[in-house]
Amino acid sequence: MIQTLLVANRGEIACRIFRTCRDLGITTVAVYSDADDGALHVREADLAVRLPGAAPADTYLRGDLVVAAALAAGADAVHPGYGFLSENAAFAASVQDAGLVWVGPPVKAIELMASKTRAKELMAGAGVPLLAPVDPATAAEDDLPLLLKAAAGGGGRGMRIVRELGALPGELLAAAAEAASAFGDGEVFAEPYVERGRHVEVQVMADEHDTVWALGTRDCSLQRRHQKVIEEAPAPGLDDALRTRLRDAATAAARAVGYRGAGTVEFLVSADGRPYFLEMNTRLQVEHPVTEAVFGLDLVALQLRVAEGGPLGATPPSPSGHAVEARLYAEDPARDWQPQTGALLALDLPDVPSLRLDTGYTGGDTIGVHYDPMLAKVIAHAPTRAEAVRLLARALERARIHGPVTNRELLVRSLRHPDFAAARLDTGFYDRHLAALTAPAAGRDPARAALAGALAAAVTATSGGPAPTRFGAWRNVPSGPQLKRYRSEPDGAEHEVAYRTPRTGAPEPHDAPGVRVLAVTPDRVTLELDGVARHFTVRADGDRVFVDTDAASYTFTALPRFTDPATHTEPGSLLAPMPGTVVRLAEGLAAGVPVEAGQPLIWLEAMKMEHRILAPASGLLTALHAAPGHQVEVGALLAVVQEDPAAIPVPEETA
Repeated sequence: MIQTLLVANRGEIACRIFRTCRDLGITTVAVYSDADDGALHVREADLAVRLPGAAPADTYLRGDLVVAAALAAGADAVHPGYGFLSENAAFAASVQDAGLVWVGPPVKAIELMASKTRAKELMAGAGVPLLAPVDPATAAEDDLPLLLKAAAGGGGRGMRIVRELGALPGELLAAAAEAASAFGDGEVFAEPYVERGRHVEVQVMADEHDTVWALGTRDCSLQRRHQKVIEEAPAPGLDDALRTRLRDAATAAARAVGYRGAGTVEFLVSADGRPYFLEMNTRLQVEHPVTEAVFGLDLVALQLRVAEGGPLGATPPSPSGHAVEARLYAEDPARDWQPQTGALLALDLPDVPSLRLDTGYTGGDTIGVHYDPMLAKVIAHAPTRAEAVRLLARALERARIHGPVTNRELLVRSLRHPDFAAARLDTGFYDRHLAALTAPAAGRDPARAALAGALAAAVTATSGGPAPTRFGAWRNVPSGPQLKRYRSEPDGAEHEVAYRTPRTGAPEPHDAPGVRVLAVTPDRVTLELDGVARHFTVRADGDRVFVDTDAASYTFTALPRFTDPATHTEPGSLLAPMPGTVVRLAEGLAAGVPVEAGQPLIWLEAMKMEHRILAPASGLLTALHAAPGHQVEVGALLAVVQEDPAAIPVPEETA
């Protein structure tokens, strides 16, 4: 029996595994890097061991340090979570060599599935349907489009879609570099890219007594940068014959490698309903909660049981209802999914029994630059798909998330999109709909939200704190209205609010027909808007103001009355959107070189991904301050592009 378990991971998955361990009476051990000192998974563990350093390569990817930490803490077992060393056969072997229980599949199974190229060869022999690989060296126009994939990893890292042969060498280089950085292995392979394909997977669980469970299907088609965003179980719209074929193929894949524990067999289903094997993940998946909800299981508890040698039942429980999961990221979808960092002041969801929150953060934590920007997973379970989707969308809409920009609004709008509601799903969903999903939403009213923020600030100022002053803001001469200016995030729109503070001391809007103030406190404002009373909760943190309503959330920056000239930047300046490392520049890039609008100029690596810095306009590169290997802070000047007026199209009537 496992008594003390070390989780060789961090964040959300470590916290999730600890939760099951507490239920089972197992002592928990965390490992943490210097960047994670004080992180939630460290606070929740019974014991914790520091891994000196901040970069993953120096900490969570150091198997020798993790094994040493387990021995030092008196652990008798190690759970790898997902990512990092979870699919590293050498690490699994080192855990067992140290006399510890490995809560994962056999080392041989990991080895067989570790390389996607070798795995495909093995699956072909087991009769599992798959796509034929393409040799990049001999690829022709007829082979396009191609999908480049890292042989040793997942999570969308090292993946590229190639639609033009001329772009193939550069994309191969980029994919290999990203794969080497993320997994320590730069091997990349190519296969046909299936347009409008669905990403469907089967959860398997196997024990050492020759029992293999195939726990239904999951659809994970909504992806950005080949990373999943919204997942659900069961996968909707599949006929019984296809479900049976997927289940049988997944079971055959597990048996072909003598699998034990939890794993996932992933398939690409073409628009005409043909399935193709993608890969087998020899670990727990991020999206495992939707399967747990539908089958009423704890997959981590089953992993621990199997690791102890215990049996599964002869058959799995019957599924019930539908579950949908949304991944909440600190990122800006409207700006090329740019990761965000900074203080997370609040992360609160409605308290609903059929709603689940898996997270590695709480209010007051800081989102750093070293790791994936996922804040949390929010999971809803209901009797039907429509009910689960409605519950999840509404819960996200009502959540209080104060801090960096997140993808929360994108998630809500995705869940309510007609194509998603009708289960018209494929991996190109965001390629087609991202512009519409990130455009200003109908029904949002930032001006009224800014008004609520200004009124709350005014009552705070006039009260001098919790206790109001005796005379409020009374004066014996008339005065003009007071003004406050706010800039909304992330769109940068400015809002000016005019208000007065009469003898009552309660501020009221100036020249705002259809608006009546019903109540104002420093943290809550109730306005009657065109006859309907609406509530606004307000939180200020420095110059940032967060305003939440029943159906929308707004973030503002309070602007000073007078602008500081020193804050201005030269037109055309390219600033680092986040701290990171410059990994490469566009070929031939130098001061004096002409560039075109939208042209990638600089590649910045941050939060385990590469991010492109694009030319804002066509013109001349007048300055270049970046070079490969440079560490840059957020806001650092990377380059300057002087716009060429001749490159701007002139309207015909003006000409």
